[in-house]
Amino acid sequence: MSNTKSNPAPEQERRDEESSSEPGAAETRLSTAPREENEVGLPAMGVIGWARWFWRQLTSMRVALILLFLLSLGAIPGSLIPQNSVDEMKVEAFKKAHTTLTPVYEKLQFFDVYSSVWFSAIYILLFVSLIGCIVPRTGQFVGQLRSRPPGAPKRLTRLPAYTTWRTEADPEQVHEAALAIIRKRRYRVHAVNGAVAAEKGYLREAGNLIFHVSLIVMLVAFACGQLFKSEGGKLIVEGDGFANTLTQYDDFKSGSLFDNDSLAPFSFTLDKFTGTYERRGPQRGTPRTYEAHVTYAEGAYGKPKKTVIRVNEPLVIGSTKVYLNAHGYAPVVSVKDGKGKEVYRNAVPLLPIDNNVTSSGAIKVLDGYRDKNGKKTQLGFQAFFVPTFAGNGKGTMFSQFPAADFPVLALNGYHGYLGPDSGLAQNVYQLDKTKMTEFKDADGKQLKQRLLVGETMKLPDGAGSITFEGLQEWASFQITEQPASGWALGGSVAAIAGLAGSLFIQRRRVWVRAVRGADGVTVVEMAGLGRSESAKLPEELADLAVELVASAPPAPDPEPGTDADPESGSEPASGPGTDPDAGPESDSDAVEESSEDPAEGAEK
Repeated sequence: MSNTKSNPAPEQERRDEESSSEPGAAETRLSTAPREENEVGLPAMGVIGWARWFWRQLTSMRVALILLFLLSLGAIPGSLIPQNSVDEMKVEAFKKAHTTLTPVYEKLQFFDVYSSVWFSAIYILLFVSLIGCIVPRTGQFVGQLRSRPPGAPKRLTRLPAYTTWRTEADPEQVHEAALAIIRKRRYRVHAVNGAVAAEKGYLREAGNLIFHVSLIVMLVAFACGQLFKSEGGKLIVEGDGFANTLTQYDDFKSGSLFDNDSLAPFSFTLDKFTGTYERRGPQRGTPRTYEAHVTYAEGAYGKPKKTVIRVNEPLVIGSTKVYLNAHGYAPVVSVKDGKGKEVYRNAVPLLPIDNNVTSSGAIKVLDGYRDKNGKKTQLGFQAFFVPTFAGNGKGTMFSQFPAADFPVLALNGYHGYLGPDSGLAQNVYQLDKTKMTEFKDADGKQLKQRLLVGETMKLPDGAGSITFEGLQEWASFQITEQPASGWALGGSVAAIAGLAGSLFIQRRRVWVRAVRGADGVTVVEMAGLGRSESAKLPEELADLAVELVASAPPAPDPEPGTDADPESGSEPASGPGTDPDAGPESDSDAVEESSEDPAEGAEK
């Protein structure tokens, strides 16, 4: 066998000669680059392995923060682009104005961001990530609360905060005093292996968990708010009322899981609207008072109550809130036929088109009117109203101030068929003139006239007249029911509090060891360790030491020449921190625990 072991030498020389004859072989042997393998033999993870890897990645803090950032980023299009769930009219107007972007936005679901597939995917992944992060950490935190602080490290001198002194008090007295002092500072404390171990700052991890749980509460509240919400609008003229039923709304939207039968039973009447405006200065025309005086009743037989609805001060009935949205004017007009019979009298709301409440709309007389020949027909008037007219020859027909200081109503009339029974939805503020004929004046021009309150416009050929009788005001209300809004508010407040706790509370540990030296004098050591670097840890340890010194005062310095004198050349007193081999040891050795549990930071 000895001959067999010596034979490979010539064989190796032969292989080296063959390899050296190949081009670049010498360079390869002399290279310091890592050797490349044609096939890397990596173990296959399998389905379960990949599933575990994906779950660890999904439940990591890094991925949770990325998903939270993507959720915030995904909400940006929803705030910049009109949404179908908010205002379909604005969406249609946007599509007509941006014909190039519309197909792209529709494919990306930018008009329905919050119900889109990609936003829902981010939302669900963030929800799962937070739950997967919270559950194991909660178990670990409960285990930490049930356990005791670990025992003192072997060498306290290596810890970031450290102090020591000699005292004539017994070690037991020092330990008892340390237990009382540290417990008074709200530390969790106990004595173990001849030392006092204390820990504080558990609220840091509690704050972290509260923050994550609060995020889940906010996500659930947001989902419930979107699924079960209802929102509708109603324009009410002074003197008119509203009952919270689906048919009373001008427009109504609700979540996919909302039950129309669950609308809160209440009603209210708009008694009066009060609006005052700044008269002078650069803020002229700015609203100062914006109040809707209403009388409301809860339930079918509720007692009527009076209240005032202001901007950002809604009427709250259960989980339903009634907000004051807008304000405008409703001219009161009366229409008479050719025989002088009044066939129409109503306050007609007109929509504002500028900040000075210049308004436009339509007046429609659908029933009761007959022309001079007794034939039934319909009348329509385009109306343009200004609450404060500048006067004839003083500019265009636009209001100079939002208050009704000098109201003027401009009309031009049509007769024919308005198409109310055509089966197509109509806008009450617009006039469909496709089957209408305009009235002409004596000169053959379109009949139009400006009216002050009390003035009348005569229709040609004995067709009747229309009179501007007076002026009322209207207010627009938004009635919303947003479930879980209180949970969302509570979750946001708790999230801020938890985040503040996790940022500003420091988890730290303190140890006190007292042992009797060879000369009979007790050596006291105190040390502290924190999860993160903090300038307050040495200060806190110094405060504890000052209190402990009052119970264990320092002993007088040893006399020269004694065994305790370090200059006498004899061995110093044995005790913690005096081991002559402590210097060369590593940091991990310095924080080795005397108990079975390693000190926090020993592995760092």
